[in-house]
Amino acid sequence: MEVLSGRVLIRPTDPERSLRFYRDVLGLAVYREFGPPDAPGTVFFLGSGFLELSGRAETPSSDAVALWLQVRDVRAEHERLAAASVTVLREPRLEPWGLHEMWIADPDGVRLVLVEIPSDHPLRRDSRPLP
Repeated sequence: MEVLSGRVLIRPTDPERSLRFYRDVLGLAVYREFGPPDAPGTVFFLGSGFLELSGRAETPSSDAVALWLQVRDVRAEHERLAAASVTVLREPRLEPWGLHEMWIADPDGVRLVLVEIPSDHPLRRDSRPLP
């Protein structure tokens, strides 16, 4: 299979509330909007991928799924989001694997991990010796 593009789909229980959360609170940029005016879908830029909010679910998503979002400054995001009354599941901390992480939840309880990668971390720097 050759995958050319991809996106994560979320079916919120309250589409308007979730739209406000992802667009206004998190500040994700809108890639496109589609569908009928009374029940539109919205696709957001998500770094090199996309996040689509469309349709409506009767029950919230399972906690078996989480979104991993790299941010520049996880502590600044913590202050901003806590001030906006976002549910903070876990405050920022340095993990044993060297990443600064915090966990939040969207209005339906979908978990999002916000990750800051230090400049000297192997995810940012290739630590293999030069040939």
